[in-house]
Amino acid sequence: MSDSKISLKDLLEAGCHFGHQARRWHPKMKPYLYAVRDGIHIFDLAKTKEGLDEACEYLRKLTVAGKTVVFVGTKRQAKAIIKEEAKKAGTPFVAERWLGGVITNWDQLKKSIRKLTEMKEKKEKGEYKKYTKKEQILIDREIARLEKLFGGLESLEELPEAIFVVDTKKEEAAVREANQKGIAVVAIVDSNSNPDLIDYIIPANDDAVGSIKIIVEAVAAAVQKGKGAAKKKGKKKDD
Repeated sequence: MSDSKISLKDLLEAGCHFGHQARRWHPKMKPYLYAVRDGIHIFDLAKTKEGLDEACEYLRKLTVAGKTVVFVGTKRQAKAIIKEEAKKAGTPFVAERWLGGVITNWDQLKKSIRKLTEMKEKKEKGEYKKYTKKEQILIDREIARLEKLFGGLESLEELPEAIFVVDTKKEEAAVREANQKGIAVVAIVDSNSNPDLIDYIIPANDDAVGSIKIIVEAVAAAVQKGKGAAKKKGKKKDD
C-alpha cells in the first residue's frame, strides 16, 4: 500500500483530529476515536492516516485503470477546495449542489450536460450573434445556469467508478445514490456520521478548512498520479 507523504504531525497541525461534541457522535465511529477532550471527540490520527493512505492507493489504482472518480463537496468550507483540486487532477466534480439523480437518473442528466456543451460551442463559434441583444442575454443566462449546475461534470462521459465525498451527512443524497448503484464511496467521515455506508473511510474533521484541504489535496494528488501512469501506459501501447 502506498503511503501518502502526509505525516501524523501534518494531520495534527491541520486540525484533522477534532471530531464533534461527544454527545453528537455516531457509536459506529468508536473504533476511529481516541479520547474525549473538553466534551469533544478526538480522532486517532494513526487511523486517519491509515484510512487516507488506503483511499489514495485505491483511487490511484482506479485511475491507472482508466476509471473515473467524481469529487463531491458542496458545503461552504469545501466547495472552493473541491473545485480547485478536482480541476488540478482533471477529474469531474460537484461543488455547488448535488442534484438528485446525478447517478440514479444519469441518462437524463447526460442530456443536460450535452446541452451545456453544445451551447458553449455555439457561443464560441459566434452562432448566437444573429439573435437580438435580449435573446443573447437569455442565452447567456441559460449557459450560466447550466454551468453552475453541471459545469463540473462536463467531462463525465459515463457513470463514475467512485465518488469522493467531503461530509457524508451533508452529501447524504450522493452517498445514497452511489450505494444504490454499487459505486464505491471514498469519504472524509466525521464522528457524527455512519461509516457503514462508506467503502473507504478517512476518519477526520470535515468542518475545518485546514483538515479538508490537506485530505482533498492528498486525494487529488493520488488521482493525478494514477492518470499520469495511465497516460504512460497508453503511450507504450501506441509505440
